[in-house]
Amino acid sequence: MHKKWQKLTLSALLCAGLISPQLSQASTAQRQDVQAFINRLANEHGFKRDELTKMFDQIELQPKIIDAMNRPYEGKPWHQYRPIFVTRARINEGAKFLQENYQVLKQAEQKYGVPTEIITAILGVETRYGRYRGKYKVVNALATLGFDYPRRSKFFLKELEAFLLLSREEGFEPLTITSSYAGAMGKPQFMPSSYRMYAVDFDGDGVRDLLDNSADAIGSIANYLARHGWQRNQPIAIQANATQQGPQKMGRLKKPAKPVQYWQDKGYQPTETIAAQLKADLIVLENKQGPEYWFGLQNFYAITRYNHSELYAMAVFQLSQGIKQQYQASQPQAGTESQNN
Repeated sequence: MHKKWQKLTLSALLCAGLISPQLSQASTAQRQDVQAFINRLANEHGFKRDELTKMFDQIELQPKIIDAMNRPYEGKPWHQYRPIFVTRARINEGAKFLQENYQVLKQAEQKYGVPTEIITAILGVETRYGRYRGKYKVVNALATLGFDYPRRSKFFLKELEAFLLLSREEGFEPLTITSSYAGAMGKPQFMPSSYRMYAVDFDGDGVRDLLDNSADAIGSIANYLARHGWQRNQPIAIQANATQQGPQKMGRLKKPAKPVQYWQDKGYQPTETIAAQLKADLIVLENKQGPEYWFGLQNFYAITRYNHSELYAMAVFQLSQGIKQQYQASQPQAGTESQNN
């Protein structure tokens, strides 16, 4: 654990308002706010109160979940964030995953317009291609953040509600499913509301299974990006050179609204040919030697709808480029076989 966080005791977190004073109480089900939540679900969705009470008796509210929420990877500068996700091992694993799932990935690309390598890279960043899906129970993560993380309690209570509805719809046993510390589930790490809204049965077996089915995970990622504005056959991000000193750090995330020509007039020149009328936002990445500038286009912004961070989107983009190059290098060259015969 980082030294900064070692010093933050439970009492310090309470004083800072980062967790609720009720976190230390023993019985989750008997808390007034939990009882109010149970009553609302029973009234609005027809859940049985006694079953929900029994479930909440087994839910553990865990301070370590809040600790993880307060120190996300996305808080790091780019030069520390990138080496976590854009590695030679992850590129090689991604190229292998693309090879093994090529037909399904290609079908998703043809249907939704999202390139195979982008879908693969998201799976690579999220769960190392399905291998690491989180160590927390979904109910523990969402309940802890919903009831004892005031800063975002409204969001996580909605996700807890969505998860219980999803469990009923899909036949899940809610106490057994694991997730990230934020409650993201399965191979693509969908939040419960996203699972309900964007998951697809891509292999046609009658089940939307993002927990164990790679085909459904692939199709659902592509569907998610398409529904969030992905543009078929359009660029994602282009690096730029600054002719004068620009901002040293990233500003607030913005949807691309100004044409590339606007940024060129401001002194940022693309390193590749790009249509001047395309809408772009300026992305600033913190490196040890100084800032690195990129144009983030609509498809880059679509990736940030998956995770609202330019660092995340850039890691997905750069990992995807490495995967694509590695995959292409591993394929037999056209004409090689006939020349050898």
